[in-house]
Amino acid sequence: MARYTGAKCKLCRTEGEKLFLKGFKCFGPKCSIEKSQHHPRKARKGKRRQQKSEYGIQLREKQKLKRMYGVYERQFRRYFAIAERQKGIAGDNLLSLLERRLDNVVFRLGFAVSRGIARQLVNHGHITVNGSKVDIPSYMVKSKDVIAIAEGSREHLSVKEALDTAESRGMPTWLTVDPTRFEGQVSALPLGEQIDVPVKIQLVVDLYTR
Repeated sequence: MARYTGAKCKLCRTEGEKLFLKGFKCFGPKCSIEKSQHHPRKARKGKRRQQKSEYGIQLREKQKLKRMYGVYERQFRRYFAIAERQKGIAGDNLLSLLERRLDNVVFRLGFAVSRGIARQLVNHGHITVNGSKVDIPSYMVKSKDVIAIAEGSREHLSVKEALDTAESRGMPTWLTVDPTRFEGQVSALPLGEQIDVPVKIQLVVDLYTR
């Protein structure tokens, strides 16, 4: 499937907030969002934009969510269809499905500083699930799965740098990690209230159920 190859910071500027697509840069003063907030001329420009319609607001929330997790429209629609068929609230189910993607779990465990880098680690065979190599970023983890850095990849520079900063980024309650063994476990499947993303998920649901 094709991937977006343009400037990732441009996506954050479009949505008006951090989507954490650039790894370390997102956590420092060089972040384009941080710069724009302290730039008076850019701030004035933002105020002149026309007020968005209800559809436009819903669309932006959907685009934000898709870009955060690095999925495209067809795949996103498939996730939503599954979420609607599951018991419970469709929005919470959708977030849970996106969080259970292997590339996202690798990012959440602190093995990568962005989901894009996590996706590369998975694609290149650096990740194992329950001891077996898995190179499919969209692989759905299950409760009690053990996700680890493959033994021959533990000296990978990006992994070591990510682990050094993982503690400051926090760990979701549904995951546990042992950085000394380069592995983590899915303690339980994530629930909607456990997932912290800057998206109004109900607006996404409203968009697809119009």
